[in-house]
Amino acid sequence: MFAICNLAIVPLRKDPADTSEMVSQVLFGEAFSIVEQTPKWSLITLAFDRYQGWIDNKQYQVITEGEYNLLAQSPAVLSGDLIDFITTPDHALIPIPLGSSLTFLNQPSVNSQQFAFEGSTLSGQSPKSNLLNTAFLYLNAPYLWGGKTPFGIDCSGFTQMVYAINGYQIPRDASQQATIGEALSFIEESEVGDLAFFDNEEGVIVHVGIIMENNYIIHAHGKVRIDRLDHLGICNVDSGRHTHKLRVIKKII
Repeated sequence: MFAICNLAIVPLRKDPADTSEMVSQVLFGEAFSIVEQTPKWSLITLAFDRYQGWIDNKQYQVITEGEYNLLAQSPAVLSGDLIDFITTPDHALIPIPLGSSLTFLNQPSVNSQQFAFEGSTLSGQSPKSNLLNTAFLYLNAPYLWGGKTPFGIDCSGFTQMVYAINGYQIPRDASQQATIGEALSFIEESEVGDLAFFDNEEGVIVHVGIIMENNYIIHAHGKVRIDRLDHLGICNVDSGRHTHKLRVIKKII
């Protein structure tokens, strides 16, 4: 079975319970396959990054396999403003966050609820130089474990969404993102938009950020913020202390 999210932001949970940990979010218009169902919950696999989790059965619209495949083959269209609105046929508004998927709106069979959208849209790949412009849209967004929006976002959700909005697909978690791209030996070899990864005492990659010019980095830590980056890791500009230990820098695109 296949479906799309027809609400602004739906929590993707580790287990089928309202009190379960939110591991990610499903944004408006995202397509997914349904792997398993209970009377209240569905275990889903997102089409974009193959991420799995549980969502409430009341929070999606079922589509056919043919419609699902049609969306997969269509160029991605995303919303381009921090927040915008979908209009329903009875003139009600559905608020949607930056990066929501609007691909299905131009497919009459999928857009059976006759949603309309008149805001800013993004499609295709942007130059790598535009990654920071997108990243700045999330500046000061609060940290939220599993979050993917300007109203709450985690470190890897931040990097994934910045890349996705510019037309590039990368995995959801920092440890997964670190498995792709070309490893660089020194910070000096990096370019604006490259990703820096950081590990914990056990050597597990637990954090990621986007490299800026002049040894700065933008990342989600408490909030989306800009700090210093050196060969040791991230140095908090407020406290002057290192908060994350550098593991590797990757050129993804």
